[in-house]
Amino acid sequence: MIHLTVNGVHHTLDIDPSTPLLYALRNELGLHGAKFGCGLGQCGACTVIVDGQATFSCLIPVASIGTRQVRTIESLGTAQHPGALQQAFIEHQAAQCGYCIAGMIMRAQALLERNPRPTEAELREHMEPNLCRCGTHMRILAAIRQVAQLNGDRTDAHAHGDPQ
Repeated sequence: MIHLTVNGVHHTLDIDPSTPLLYALRNELGLHGAKFGCGLGQCGACTVIVDGQATFSCLIPVASIGTRQVRTIESLGTAQHPGALQQAFIEHQAAQCGYCIAGMIMRAQALLERNPRPTEAELREHMEPNLCRCGTHMRILAAIRQVAQLNGDRTDAHAHGDPQ
């Protein structure tokens, strides 16, 4: 038996311990945001957050997760109530085919949680492992910058005693 905590919910799965986390998420838990792209950790379509770190779920065996917390795109928002990054991606029309977008958003989420106001160099370096074959990288970066700017505006307001 494998025990996982995904999006704050505890699960017990009767699966082979060597099963990639991606397959456990999709096939066992019905969480289809993370996608199979290459299976080699070279595209990022399968990116989820494991204990705050962007992780290629196609490479990590489910047994190696242990007590670490797993978060998927489904934890950020819904179509009716998208999270901040999801909304920014919509506003910037960052998705063309959409296949890579969940992985892009989760990689960006991990960055912004650790560093709410990354420099341009930090942003580009952090996002580099994830690929978009449609070529919307500039829109993706713009969407992430928008959320980072909002983070900065909130930080500045709090520093000046302005409640928000």
